[in-house]
Amino acid sequence: MTGLRRVAASAPARANLIGNPSDLYGGAVLGCAVPLRARVALAPAARLELASGGDSVGVAGPDDLALRGDRFDVARAALRAELESQDALPAVRIAYDTEIPFGSGIAGSTALLVALLRALAAWRGEAPSPYALAERSRATERRLLGVACGWVDHYLCSFGGLRYVDLRGKERDDAPPGSPYATVEDLAPYVPRLPFVLAFTGVAHHSGSVHAPIRARWERGEPAVVAAYQRMTAIAREGKAALLHADWAALGALLDENHALTRGLGGSADAVERLIEAARRAGAPGAKLAGAGGGGTIAVLWPDPDAAPLERALRAAGAASLYRPAPVQGVRLEETP
Repeated sequence: MTGLRRVAASAPARANLIGNPSDLYGGAVLGCAVPLRARVALAPAARLELASGGDSVGVAGPDDLALRGDRFDVARAALRAELESQDALPAVRIAYDTEIPFGSGIAGSTALLVALLRALAAWRGEAPSPYALAERSRATERRLLGVACGWVDHYLCSFGGLRYVDLRGKERDDAPPGSPYATVEDLAPYVPRLPFVLAFTGVAHHSGSVHAPIRARWERGEPAVVAAYQRMTAIAREGKAALLHADWAALGALLDENHALTRGLGGSADAVERLIEAARRAGAPGAKLAGAGGGGTIAVLWPDPDAAPLERALRAAGAASLYRPAPVQGVRLEETP
């Protein structure tokens, strides 16, 4: 774009607090941003180049956008999406980095993809709504990266904050973007303190590998699978009310029920169960998987302002990292020199 020297964008991680993964099945999820961000910067260059972590690779044309199973695949998919609506690829250097641990189950790949798509849109002089950006990001991850995924991660990375996201009408895996948009509620003004601690198991995992076989069972109409996701949707609604009323006993029981359903469908793992057991022994009213089935991160309800006892118990049980969800801003353009 004429006169444009540099564009930068970032997007936050997210934690699904309750209701997930019903978003793959037209359900509802209450989730929150996490104050870790993926960042992307675009600058004019003689040719298109991708750079991250000290490595770089040139892109001469569409053939160079085939997936290779490396750190540049998310950028390749974003550029393939770009080619679907643009005549040519931009001559830019796309550099990116992230604070979000790979495979930690707090939407690190999605945050990077959302930031990339926002930066590319800004380079073209466009400012898509967070609804449109979330839908485009999800379509890119599903079609061009081939990941079995839902919608809520893309909405939370785009909107940020503390949100209740209703996905009814979005049961179809191949639904065109925006048909319909999700309904997104902002709960942050009504929740003065968010009493959750997040613990990364240290087991990096690709959530799509867990979701794909369960999705196949749902599409076959297995009664137990269908009923589980219907119940998770109801749990999200009930959990929203419990959070707004600060009813920690009720919310804890709902978290445990949500996780029991996930476990019953094969979405948990030993590392997850070990951290959840440690949290319960420390006195947590409830805990569940927050993302990346088979590993990833758990969300622990901890109403006590002093979280030190919980943190000690989680670290002793093998937690690799601890985080706090916070209603930080969603995708945004950054100041550039």
